[in-house]
Amino acid sequence: MNKIILITGATSGIGKACAEKFAANGYDLIITGRREERLNKLKKEIENNNNVRVLPLCFDIRDKDAMIAAMDSLDDYWKKIDVLVNNAGLALGLNPIHEGSFEDWETMIDTNIKGLLYMSKLVANLMIKNKKGHIIHIGSIAGREAYPNGNVYVATKHAVEGLTKSMRIDLMPYNIKVTQIAPGAVETEFSDVRFKGNQERAKLVYKGYQPLRGEDVSEVVYYVTTFPPHVNINDLLIMPFAQANATMFNKNS
Repeated sequence: MNKIILITGATSGIGKACAEKFAANGYDLIITGRREERLNKLKKEIENNNNVRVLPLCFDIRDKDAMIAAMDSLDDYWKKIDVLVNNAGLALGLNPIHEGSFEDWETMIDTNIKGLLYMSKLVANLMIKNKKGHIIHIGSIAGREAYPNGNVYVATKHAVEGLTKSMRIDLMPYNIKVTQIAPGAVETEFSDVRFKGNQERAKLVYKGYQPLRGEDVSEVVYYVTTFPPHVNINDLLIMPFAQANATMFNKNS
């Protein structure tokens, strides 16, 4: 019987790369996201290329009731989740605090913090029944350092950092590992979303250096699941070689 992984935000970027990586290593997958067409396309691609099963669950991670309904729909097989990757997250806007959008703030908080909490609670209770599990949060360098105009996004990723540490304490007695993977700049849809479709501005974020790819992060996510039961990677920071910290880049290198 294959192991089972649940990945939130699996329709693009790091989440999609993680789905492909774990499928290639024999995991059955539960993939979630808001875009049903993309979920179904990914399911078809993965099942055509790997001897695994894929279950797509379409909902917005901000919608607690929809998430509960989706998780309640799982049969006994799919409830035996070995790994949860809390990947769904986003940044909206890049403005000083006094010019920020209330709507953007609420979307980031609801997605990056509350959505992660909802899914973690639901899956942790399944893992407690199964007497094992591994929860992996995709954090950010923004959870370690503040940067200009990052304010609320930075705050949400600092929350992920704190939740990772606290959940590790709470879940350790139940044989559940908790890990944070914190990337620096990764070229995905992240900046397209942050700048609300302004692709020219988004491209400038990655100009002049080689950013990480979703596949680079997925390699690390898979890596932390490969250790024996007595070993846990608590926290791992992965950066492009050309990025020294949240704001310092060696561009045109």
